[in-house]
Amino acid sequence: MKRCDITDAVFLWRAATAVPADARLAVEEMLETRCVAVSSMEIGNGATWAVEGFIGVEPDRDAFQKDLARVLAAFGNTPEAAFKFELVPPRDWLAENLASFPPLHIGRYFIHGSHVKAPHLTGAVRLHLDPGTAFGSGDHATTAGCLMVLDTLAKSKRFQRPLDMGCGSGILALAMAKTWRVPVVASDIDPESTRVTRLNARQNGVGALVRDVCGRGYRSRAVARSGPYDLIVANILARPLIKMAGDLARHLRPARKGGGTAILSGLLARDVRWVAAAHEAWGLRLNRTLIRDGWATLVLSR
Repeated sequence: MKRCDITDAVFLWRAATAVPADARLAVEEMLETRCVAVSSMEIGNGATWAVEGFIGVEPDRDAFQKDLARVLAAFGNTPEAAFKFELVPPRDWLAENLASFPPLHIGRYFIHGSHVKAPHLTGAVRLHLDPGTAFGSGDHATTAGCLMVLDTLAKSKRFQRPLDMGCGSGILALAMAKTWRVPVVASDIDPESTRVTRLNARQNGVGALVRDVCGRGYRSRAVARSGPYDLIVANILARPLIKMAGDLARHLRPARKGGGTAILSGLLARDVRWVAAAHEAWGLRLNRTLIRDGWATLVLSR
C-alpha cells in the first residue's frame, strides 16, 4: 500500500471515529502510522474525542478496525467504537495544508514555511520547513519538547558530535547544526525521510553540516563510524526506544571521555518509567522529564 503526499492527492479517504478521552492520544498515534494527516476534536464535555485520519489510498477496513479494538482494549474500554470511511471530494489540499502550518516560536527556534514572510528576530535560530512527506514540523508535542530541551541545553553546554536518530524531516538535526555549527549525523530507516532531510538542510544553509544516513538505526555502518556521540536525540516511539536502549548506550560517549546526553521523545507520559528503566539499566541517569500535551521528552546522561 503506497502512501500519498497530502499535497499531491486528488482524492483522499477519511477514516473517522469517536473514542474515550483517555485513549485519544493512543488512537492518534496508531493512525499516524497509516495516514498522511491526523486530527482530533473534543466532543461535548471532553469525555469523548472525534479522531480522523486521511489516507492516500483505499484503506484496509478490517486492519483499521482490529487496530482500533486493540488500542481501546489496552485502556480497558469495550471496543464499541468503529471507523467510518468515506471518499473525500477533491479540494485545494496544498492551500489548506499551508494554512494549517503557521509559524512557531519554541525557545530560540523560529519555525516557518515558505508561505510565511519571516520577521527579523534577534537571536532566533530560523528553521525553514515546508509541509511534506516526512514527520517533524515542530507542531507536534514530541518535536516541540525536543526543541525546548535543546534550547535549555544550549544555554550551558556545547556539543561537538550530535546524532539525530529517526530524523524524519530533519528538523532536530537542523536545530543542532544551526545552534552549535557542528557536523550532525541524521539517520532514518525511511529513504524518503533522509531525502527530505537533505533538501531541508540545503534550504537552511547547513547542507555541509548535516549528513543524512539511510539505514537500520545504530546498525548502520555510517552511524557507527561517526560515533561515539556526545548528544543523541531520538524522537521515535516508546517500544523502539526501549529496544534500542543498549545500542544508544554503546554509541553515547563513555563517562571516561566526558560522557554524553540523550534526549528521548515520541513516548506517551504513561510510558516514561518503562523507557527510563530500559536506559538506566545501561548506566544512564534520568535528569529531566518534560510533559507536553500528554507526550513526554526525557533527558538522560552519563
